[in-house]
Amino acid sequence: MSKQDYYDVLGVSRSAGEEEIKRAYRKLAMEFHPDKHHGDKKAEEKFKEVSEAYEILSDANKRATYDKYGHEGLKGAFSRGGFQWQDFSHFEDISDIFQDVFSGFGFDSDVFGGSRRRSGPKRGSDIRTEVEIDLKEAVFGCEKTVNVNRHEICGVCKGTRAKPGTKEEQCKTCHGKGQVISSAGFFSISRPCSACGGRGVVVKNPCTNCRGTGLVNEAKKIKLKIPRGVEEGSRLRMSNEGNAGEAGAYRGDLYVDISVREHEFFERHNDDIFCEIPVSFTTAVLGGEIEVPTLEDKVKVRIHEGTQCNAVVRLKGKGAYNLNSGTRGDQVCRIVIHVPKNLNGAEKNKLKELAELRGETQPSKPEKFLGKLKDLFT
Repeated sequence: MSKQDYYDVLGVSRSAGEEEIKRAYRKLAMEFHPDKHHGDKKAEEKFKEVSEAYEILSDANKRATYDKYGHEGLKGAFSRGGFQWQDFSHFEDISDIFQDVFSGFGFDSDVFGGSRRRSGPKRGSDIRTEVEIDLKEAVFGCEKTVNVNRHEICGVCKGTRAKPGTKEEQCKTCHGKGQVISSAGFFSISRPCSACGGRGVVVKNPCTNCRGTGLVNEAKKIKLKIPRGVEEGSRLRMSNEGNAGEAGAYRGDLYVDISVREHEFFERHNDDIFCEIPVSFTTAVLGGEIEVPTLEDKVKVRIHEGTQCNAVVRLKGKGAYNLNSGTRGDQVCRIVIHVPKNLNGAEKNKLKELAELRGETQPSKPEKFLGKLKDLFT
C-alpha cells in the first residue's frame, strides 16, 4: 500500500511554514498519543505516522528532497524497516508537547530512553544582599564588609545528612541509579526516583543537627571589593560566595546590589560630575581666580572678566570613572553669581555711581515701563 503524502498526514499545504507545521503536529500528537488511547494500536500507528511526517517536513534538507523526489527520495533516511522512534531528532523543537503529555504521569519530559543516570550533588543556591556607599566611594572604588546568612556544610555530619556512626544506604527502589524507567506507549522514559529524590541513596538515621539536610544556616562576614565607577543600581557578583551545595558540589554566587547616597554638593550624570560654584559679584565683573572643590582635591580656576550667571566651566578628567572602559569623565561647574545683600550706605552710593557711569538708569515712572512691556507683547 502506498504511503500517504506527508502534507496530507499533517493536514497542511505544501507552502506551509515552519510554525504552521509545528502547530499541526502539536495538535495531532496530543490527539493520538498512546497514553490517551491505552491498547489502541490504531492510535499508536497514527501517532507514529504524524511523527514521521514531522521529522521530514521540519527538516529543511529532508523536506527539499521529499518535495523533489517524494517517498522514493527518502529511502535510507530511516532505520531498516522504515521509521522508528529512534529516527526522530526534533525533541528540542517540541519538548513543550511532551511536557504536556507526560506532566500527568510525573515524568521528566526531556529525558527519553532512560539515558539520564543518577543526579549528582546539587549546586548551592545564589543569595543577594545590598550595600550603601557614598559618591566618592562609587567613583574611586572601595572595600566593604557585608553580613549575610547562608547555608554551610553541617559540621556534625560533614554534609552526609546521616547521624554520626551511620551512613547512607542504597535506595532499594532505583537500586542506586537515582532514576526509574517507566513505559509510556512505545516510549521508555526515565524520571528521578521519588524514594530518594534522584540521589540513589537514602538516609534512615538523619543527622539531628541539620535535620538530615546536610546544611545549616550561619551568619558570615564577607569582604567585598567594589570597583571604581559603579553607579546607583549596579549589581556585583561574587562567585562561590553563596549558599553551600550538597557535599561535593559548588557553592552558589553572592549578588550585591549597590546603593549610592546623594552628595550635598555633587551630582553624577553618566560619567560627568555636576556642581554649582558661587562667584562673587565683583569677581564675575572684574575676573579673578577661585578655588573649586573636586571629589579628590581642590583646583584653581580662572574666572574671566564679565562672566555671566550660568556660565559653565569644565574640569577635564575630574569626573567619574567608567566601569567598563576605565576612562574618566569631567567635572562640570555652573557659575552662580552671588548678589550681595544688606549693603551699607557707602556701598550703595558706589554702586549708584557705577550705574550712572554705565548709563544704567531705571525708568522714572513705573507706569511708563509697564506700558512699554504691554506694547512689546501686543
